[in-house]
Amino acid sequence: MDLTDMAQNFAVMGVGGYIAPRHLKAIKDTGNNLVAAVDPYDSVGILDKYFHNVKFFTEFERFDRHLEKQRRNRSEDKVDYITICTPNYLHDAHCRLALRLGVDTICEKPLVINPWNLDQLASLEAESEGKIHTMLQLRVHPELLKIKNQLDKIKTKSNHEVEITYITSRGPWYYSSWKGSPEKSGGIATNIGIHFFDMIQWMFGKFGENRVYLDEFDRMSGYVELEEAQVRWFLSLNESDLPPSSNKLGQKTYRSMTIDGEEVEFSSGFTDLHTEVYKRTLAGDGFGIEDVRASIELTHEIRNCTTSKIDKYAHPYLRK
Repeated sequence: MDLTDMAQNFAVMGVGGYIAPRHLKAIKDTGNNLVAAVDPYDSVGILDKYFHNVKFFTEFERFDRHLEKQRRNRSEDKVDYITICTPNYLHDAHCRLALRLGVDTICEKPLVINPWNLDQLASLEAESEGKIHTMLQLRVHPELLKIKNQLDKIKTKSNHEVEITYITSRGPWYYSSWKGSPEKSGGIATNIGIHFFDMIQWMFGKFGENRVYLDEFDRMSGYVELEEAQVRWFLSLNESDLPPSSNKLGQKTYRSMTIDGEEVEFSSGFTDLHTEVYKRTLAGDGFGIEDVRASIELTHEIRNCTTSKIDKYAHPYLRK
């Protein structure tokens, strides 16, 4: 079936942000239309790479008024989906805007920062014609899907030993932006770790005991038990934490996950995952509020944990 035969109209909030181009590409690649966009900054020439004649606003109020007018007038440019790429702390409010308009939303991670906001959104969603969808792109990564299927078949009695290391170096700009504010981003565990925490509970079951050994402004590390795994994790924005192999190749990001001592290779294939999530969402098989609940609750707990002394369960980086 030609996707253009059932094209949907999209609006994007936060179109000037870092992650927005992946959403623009996904909207284009799935044969849909972008009819409106908003961002407080007007450096959004990238719009012309994907779409023309997009109504663009730098003021939220005018964007809101435009969408409401199109809805009431039943215009052919009436929006069907709002894509949210705004700062984390605004996701909740912008999802509520979409629900008030009765349209679906596709919201970047994390859907919300605090777990109690999920209950409020669920109540509003039940009263609205719109539905909330979010980005859990690691669940559609081909290599991780293979591993998930293998794990489902094995179902060993003993817990798997899992180790996650994610280092993505950031310059001074990061800490001067909203991302450097835990109140606005949720901190490292929420802003850069949320996908990994979702991934491990998707693979290994419900979360149990949780410990945090290191809690600094640019790095965190801890341990969490799941139904079928014990996971040691290390997250960092600090370039000095990159392994020599990455420095030698000039790479600024290092991703590693091992399961029972075996390396899982999933460093490639990230660029098209947004499109895959869009395909699933448009087909009625996207990820919603309950899908993100476990990871949102865990990251909230991690942010509020008292740090523990380093022991045998700590990540190797901490025990060196």
